[in-house]
Amino acid sequence: MKDPLDTAYLETLLGYNARRAALTIIARFMERMAPFDLRPVDFSVLSLIRHNPGVTSRQLCNELNILPPNMVVFLKTFEKRQLIQRKPHPTDGRATGLSLTAEGETLMQAAEACAMQSDLSVVERLSAAEQKTLTRLLKKIYQTDSV
Repeated sequence: MKDPLDTAYLETLLGYNARRAALTIIARFMERMAPFDLRPVDFSVLSLIRHNPGVTSRQLCNELNILPPNMVVFLKTFEKRQLIQRKPHPTDGRATGLSLTAEGETLMQAAEACAMQSDLSVVERLSAAEQKTLTRLLKKIYQTDSV
């Protein structure tokens, strides 16, 4: 017989609760993304490329806090899967812009719809207002003001 552990102290800590919530959300997300062969970081990179055609790898690294050598690996993998293409940047002749291929666009349309359903499935016990509040509060923790 297992006695329940006393987690009362841990449950007072924001980090503990955030981590437990993140693990729940990520586990569901990974399960739903398996048919697309996308991990959370892959999804994030491709989504940013989808919604910001012409974005540079440097911009992606800065936004997602990814080291440039790691981004190189991601982009090479996406190119091999024919999900992205590189084009000269429209305003910076030294930079290369990234955009999705037709295959990448098709994949990300389906993956983003699936991601939305995944998110909704883990917050179904929250009202719409609570979901908006939670998102707003989480952003306040990780976003910094540019002032």
